[in-house]
Amino acid sequence: MKKLHLLFLMIGVTASAQFTQKPLPYAYNALEPFVDAQTMEIHYSKHHAAYVKNLNAAIVGTEAEKLSIKEIFANVSKFSPAIRNNAGGHYNHELFWSILTPEKNTKPSPELEKAINDAFGSIDALKEKLNAAAATRFGSGWAWLYVDKDKKLAISSTPNQDNPLMDVAENKGTPILGIDVWEHAYYLKYQNKRADYLSAIWNVINWNEVSNNFKAATKGKFDDWPALKDFHKVMSQTFHPSEEGNLEPIRTRSKEMVEKANLLAKSTIPAEFNKKEVVAAVQKLAVDSKKLDKLVKSKKSDKELTEALTKLHDVFHEIIGLCTNEEH
Repeated sequence: MKKLHLLFLMIGVTASAQFTQKPLPYAYNALEPFVDAQTMEIHYSKHHAAYVKNLNAAIVGTEAEKLSIKEIFANVSKFSPAIRNNAGGHYNHELFWSILTPEKNTKPSPELEKAINDAFGSIDALKEKLNAAAATRFGSGWAWLYVDKDKKLAISSTPNQDNPLMDVAENKGTPILGIDVWEHAYYLKYQNKRADYLSAIWNVINWNEVSNNFKAATKGKFDDWPALKDFHKVMSQTFHPSEEGNLEPIRTRSKEMVEKANLLAKSTIPAEFNKKEVVAAVQKLAVDSKKLDKLVKSKKSDKELTEALTKLHDVFHEIIGLCTNEEH
């Protein structure tokens, strides 16, 4: 009986573990001589693994248990230090592993190289500025190359396991390259010579991946599609109250929702979002908005209205997912 209870306990623990550690994309010794194998093994299998384990423990029973890592960052000031530190530790290391490679002579894409030249003058100047940010970060932390709200490249550093995605960050944006300057990232090989580590790390930067990150971060934003933003405003202001049992907003604004859905269906879809699946979903949004409006006018039950509004909300987020290639 005790064994059966233990089995159920183990299943429960496994089921609640939201976040997992991706396999390291290369061998521990693949980045030699710039990053030594012992450091890589300890860094990945001990430090990063601990952040994942502690994050999953910290979110149990909290709102964060239902959120993605980026949603946690957007509201990280509301959560405990354990969630903040371990969520940051997990995300930051996942990014770090991905932008390192044993492959030689990778180069920034033409688009990224132009953006680097525009922002800093040259790739060498970028390296100098990013290394300076990393070298002057007092204590433990990270240095970042990130895309700001204007889709421009910028450099910053953050303490501990913070990053530019967090609502507490002084400089906010989307990281595309991060350099770990915690001592555990370099001390076994470089001891207290952080500058030597920062010089060496550029030999294993995966510019292909950094370029992919840049492309994703500068992909057309929904600011480029005003009609979608307008629909989202009505959706947000009616759906979220319905989750609390308040259907008055949708009862009074269903006609407005139809109008916004029709305008969205007639709007010009930005080129980066213009694909048949998005077009079909937008048309369905318009049709379903009309159906919901008819239900409101027919004074249908709260249950029927809630179900119809939820389905409409799902279609809206299907559009978001198609446009971002992410779960939303």
